[in-house]
Amino acid sequence: MSLKKLKCLSYMNNQQPTWLDKTAYSFTSHFLKVSQGELHYVDEGKGEPILFVHGTPTWSFLWRNQIKEFSTQYRCIAFDHLGFGLSTKPSDFSYSLDAHQQNLALLVEHLQLDNVTLVMHDFGGPIGLGWALQNPDKVARLVIMNTWMWPLTHVKSMMQGSKFFGSSVGKFLYTTLNFSPRFLLPLAFFHKEKLTKEIHQHYLLPFADKKERLGPWNFAKALAGETTYFEELLKLKQSLTEKPTLILWGTKDKLIPASFLEIWKQTLPTAHVIEMETGHFQQEENPEIVTRVIKEFFQDTMKTQEPVL
Repeated sequence: MSLKKLKCLSYMNNQQPTWLDKTAYSFTSHFLKVSQGELHYVDEGKGEPILFVHGTPTWSFLWRNQIKEFSTQYRCIAFDHLGFGLSTKPSDFSYSLDAHQQNLALLVEHLQLDNVTLVMHDFGGPIGLGWALQNPDKVARLVIMNTWMWPLTHVKSMMQGSKFFGSSVGKFLYTTLNFSPRFLLPLAFFHKEKLTKEIHQHYLLPFADKKERLGPWNFAKALAGETTYFEELLKLKQSLTEKPTLILWGTKDKLIPASFLEIWKQTLPTAHVIEMETGHFQQEENPEIVTRVIKEFFQDTMKTQEPVL
């Protein structure tokens, strides 16, 4: 379905769930009505836009520390994919990567964003890059965090795991036992003490009901089931090779192979690479360093982009 056929309506809603820590997540909620639900997002600060794109089983809560810091100088937008966070969790949504990418495109169009810095993590990578590769003129910079943009057919363990989770048994684990936030998310932490009970609750409670857990399950299936989407990303990679890029990598990640970092270095050879001794969720394990490194990357790229007088 074309973007023109999807009518959008945005409105503000201060009725946030009672379990949400308003001190940790002290942002105004906005919603964008799309064809199959309501896309929740926050829009804080003014200036050059930074668009934060989360993966699974997280939501915009993951970026709270970066939003607080950067919104003093930049316009920070962080949204929740349909099926995640405070967005609608429809039963009739395809949950395909392309459908998520189209929702991102609708949000960018609605907010009239240009000169965007994309900050992407996990499945936020292929979704955000899917949009960026189609709109390179709107992209200022890329920040890539423990993600990928290529088919995973060469990674036997991930393909087997994805096919298993796509089965009826896998669906039971994801939808009945809330497998992804309950078990996979804690496993992905290297510094276990950083996942406090309070923080963990903020990733569990968006999926309180069995019917609300289709988002993570469909992402698990996508590793093996969306090879064509990843192939198309790789074909278009050239349009982003000249963009200033920061690769911020948690080296103790148990979910994504270390070899992916080497693939990124080959795919985007001019990227600035910073390695951190964290697991998959650097934003939770060491938010101060994540913020500092991204801030320094912004400062450096702005210097190189200043006109010569």
